[in-house]
Amino acid sequence: MNVRPRVAVVGTGTIGAMTLWQLARRGVPAVGFDRFAPGHDRGAAGGQTRIFRTAYREGAEYVPLLQRAQALWRELEMESDRRLLTLSGALTIGPAEHPDVRAVLESARAYELDHELIGNERFPQYPRGSDEIAVLDRQAGFLRPEVGVAIAAGRAEQLGATIRRYAPVDAVEPAASGVRLHVDGAVEEFDHVVLAPGPWAGQLDLLTGFGPRARWLGIYWFPARDPRDFRPEDVPVAMRVGDSSFSCVPSLDEPGAKVLPRLGFPEIDDPAELPRTADVDSVAKTREMVAEHLPGLHPDPIRIGVYTDCFAPDDHAVVGPLPGHDTVTIMTGFSGHGFKLAPVFGEIASELVTEGTTKHDIAHLDPRRFA
Repeated sequence: MNVRPRVAVVGTGTIGAMTLWQLARRGVPAVGFDRFAPGHDRGAAGGQTRIFRTAYREGAEYVPLLQRAQALWRELEMESDRRLLTLSGALTIGPAEHPDVRAVLESARAYELDHELIGNERFPQYPRGSDEIAVLDRQAGFLRPEVGVAIAAGRAEQLGATIRRYAPVDAVEPAASGVRLHVDGAVEEFDHVVLAPGPWAGQLDLLTGFGPRARWLGIYWFPARDPRDFRPEDVPVAMRVGDSSFSCVPSLDEPGAKVLPRLGFPEIDDPAELPRTADVDSVAKTREMVAEHLPGLHPDPIRIGVYTDCFAPDDHAVVGPLPGHDTVTIMTGFSGHGFKLAPVFGEIASELVTEGTTKHDIAHLDPRRFA
């Protein structure tokens, strides 16, 4: 008789919810554990929107993963009858010789992606200097993060998964017969566990050797001077690189845009102590960026949100079996660019659990690089 493995998923946020969904689709009704509930605002899946890109400055090796992720986002939309991904395009703006601009072009050309160098007359919402270029990635746009996580988790439950809400996992121990989880003073045993704890990775002893660090990100919303200038279906998202680096996404619920400045992403020791607003210096620097580079927005924010994510030492995720323990799959350190890829990472985790391998090329994410 074919006996299904008893599988636990620690964390039901971005990656954990997608893993539960993918396992359930394969007929493996796993048990998810979370200190909160899917879709909460204490992790990386917050702030109303997240950028989806295909021409990827982080490396062309991500392009096949992104293409598969896009297909899986569409499958989740079909299963839930909800719109999660809008392909409005994405601009990368910066000096022509900037490494990030060159990397975007290299990945687009390597995979013959639909892209274009556009002139300054297009999308004046994002002014460019005389030494700057703008690359339009047409297979890009934005996702709805909180809704996406909640829908993936809900779909997993519909297919047989169980989610233990408000049940933090205190420790994970590989054992001869599987894996032991310490939950609320009790010990539970599973055949396999997927570790997707998000910013709480540093609190699990099995993951500390991979150098995970929780960092906070400040996000700011600014009103538009002309409501017609930042309609989300008509205006692409944008990423500026160079002396001022930030991303900009048109707002969904009021005329304006959301801005995520790249100001170093300060480290925090405990995600439970996440500040609920940005410091005065960060607000001032962001205001200066908006005043200089986004003249169609009023430079004073009308809303500020603070979120946290888990960063790896090299800013690339740690994905694969725990070295020496094939019954533990690691999914951590997504370093600010995991959400767009979340469905394919869920698929990868489900393949590792059920088959011991994955059809996807994830050699660059191998946990053994930190051995």
